[in-house]
Amino acid sequence: MRLFRTGGDRQVVSRRTSRLEKGTVALARPSVALRRVRLLPRWVRRLDSLAAQRINGHRHLPELDGALARLSHRADRSRLWFQIGTLLYLMGGAPRRGAVRGIGSLIVGSALANLVGKRLFGGDRPLLKDVPVPRRLRKTPTSGSFPSGHSASAAAFVTGVALESGRSGAVLAPLGAAVAYSRLHTGAHWLSDVIGGGALGAAVAVVGRMLVPAHPRPEPTHRGAMIELAALPDGAGALIFANPASGIDPLRPEPASFLAKELPSAAVHLLEDGDDIAHLVRDAVASDNPPHVIGVWGGDGTVANTADAARRAHLPLVIFPGGTFNHFARTAGAATLDDAVRALMTGAGRRVDVAELAIDGGRPMTVMNVASVGVYPGFVAEREEMEGALGKPVATLIAAIRVLARARTLSVRVDGQAARVWSVAVAAGQNSSASMVPLQRRRLDDGVLDVRVLHARGRMPRLRGLVALAFGVRASALLDRVPGRAELATIEAFTAQEVRIEARTSSGEPVHVAHDGEVSALDGGAAVATVRIVPGGLDVYGLADDDG
Repeated sequence: MRLFRTGGDRQVVSRRTSRLEKGTVALARPSVALRRVRLLPRWVRRLDSLAAQRINGHRHLPELDGALARLSHRADRSRLWFQIGTLLYLMGGAPRRGAVRGIGSLIVGSALANLVGKRLFGGDRPLLKDVPVPRRLRKTPTSGSFPSGHSASAAAFVTGVALESGRSGAVLAPLGAAVAYSRLHTGAHWLSDVIGGGALGAAVAVVGRMLVPAHPRPEPTHRGAMIELAALPDGAGALIFANPASGIDPLRPEPASFLAKELPSAAVHLLEDGDDIAHLVRDAVASDNPPHVIGVWGGDGTVANTADAARRAHLPLVIFPGGTFNHFARTAGAATLDDAVRALMTGAGRRVDVAELAIDGGRPMTVMNVASVGVYPGFVAEREEMEGALGKPVATLIAAIRVLARARTLSVRVDGQAARVWSVAVAAGQNSSASMVPLQRRRLDDGVLDVRVLHARGRMPRLRGLVALAFGVRASALLDRVPGRAELATIEAFTAQEVRIEARTSSGEPVHVAHDGEVSALDGGAAVATVRIVPGGLDVYGLADDDG
């Protein structure tokens, strides 16, 4: 026996389940259908029937019908929103925060709609025979009708994005509305299903904002007190190492020509494969005309290697931001190439903290941003293998998908505390970054390490871990607050002056340790990494806060 709605009245019809191409749909359990009829007022059921008649009675437009059916299919299992969320996340800034909140809202909204709402309310979907054949979905859904999961996911994602990035939300709103309408146009849902799902998704996003407030304005970076360094108006006395392969900005000038114009007396060395910056600096310092300043044009990895060589030579460092992200250079007051030139010419600088990483008791290496073990180093290694052929953005996306799909946990002891983790990241200086791997310092002289442990514990450890790694602290906190899932926080964060990480893989595979984008693969299935903060460990050229 099957209940369905026509003109707001209840009718009982005997019907056998048959194949989709015959124009029928799997039958709902009578108890589910009856429950919905009892809960929905008569006027709502009449409105549903009237809306269905109006939509199904409209003139057939093949292009529109096909487009809406394809859009509805694209939104199955929220694939459309996850794809858009990935693009927003790669944009950074407010769109990135919107992606995190949108995906978090979507996960909760979809779960409530499909796992709770449909079981409580359910009900039969519109009769397939009433829907024009060109509009029908290739596969008709058979779950309960109320609320619409597609509408809940669309509203949750778009509202979540809009709460962090109004412009992104405004752009996505028509798409979200189109997905919701497609469920009516294809005969998959009644109007009340769509309205109920949309209301549920939007409510989840709003409640999520109450639990996890919108991202505040970035805290001002306290770069520390200024010091006077050697002023080199024409660059005389500076030895600058330039990595022409760094960065992806096509508008950034070629290093040799830019430095020759701005600092004509500087010695410029274009790095080639096989060059060892430490050896080059030692040779230059031992020469008859030693440099007074070491400079570097490149990304975070090149900067870290050059900073290590400058520290050992007891020379100040000037950073020309020629990489993709330039995290440290921005914080230090050299956000642009012109900033770096002006700081060197005027002798403006500051004394900053750095970290030192020692692996298995070896020689400490200078860390400017972050050192890590676990999933993140593997991601960096895969990205570097592909970025030469594909470019960094595409390589980043593909590497993230591969690593997150096959991620394995590590057994670690962090300062003697045993844990099962996906990754451990240790940054020089406390960070304001919302990602799992901290990259943006709050200040340059706070004398602490920012430690973040991505645990693999509790229920659904892989889902919780991968959401945290991909979308950061706030998305992880939102998932942790889902009832029944919050035994322990997925991301543990604390500060320290020194931290010891003993890591071991379960299968004897190499342990990957990364620092500032440089990856080391340690055979034997075990490694010990010690990271300590070095207060005032390096003098760096950079503009004052009011000049940057």
